[in-house]
Amino acid sequence: MPFHIVLVEPEIPANTGNIARTCAATGTHLHLVRPLGFDTDDRTLKRAGLDYWHAVQISYYDSFDELRALYPEGRFFYASTRATKVYSEFEFKDGDFFVFGKETKGLPQALIDENLETCIRMPMRTDHVRSLNLSNSAAIIVYEALRQNKFPDLH
Repeated sequence: MPFHIVLVEPEIPANTGNIARTCAATGTHLHLVRPLGFDTDDRTLKRAGLDYWHAVQISYYDSFDELRALYPEGRFFYASTRATKVYSEFEFKDGDFFVFGKETKGLPQALIDENLETCIRMPMRTDHVRSLNLSNSAAIIVYEALRQNKFPDLH
């Protein structure tokens, strides 16, 4: 089973394109929750994903609840600068979902409050920055999950 990256209302096409490229390279399924802050035919989105779009398994949803309903047994981890646990404290399993919020606001506070035990963050110097770039964050977490699982099917 592949890992899953979920972007809830992403706003910047280049970030989504970069994440799509990471998904193509790792066999990770990309899930996009509307509304999107760009058109899916945006040239910045296409350029960031290069010619790898054919290798990306991508699904679209009108709400996060719609996605959750399709995967009732899924394990969901919520990336947030407001989380108290570091991502490396968890043992990830094939099929896990990594959920990221929009670039300007992150995930809704209610979603974080409902899932405190599975909220994850990346340690950083917060006296200098508020957060890492969305595409960098997604890559860090999916590669940690792949490392923990001995990089299945990757060369």
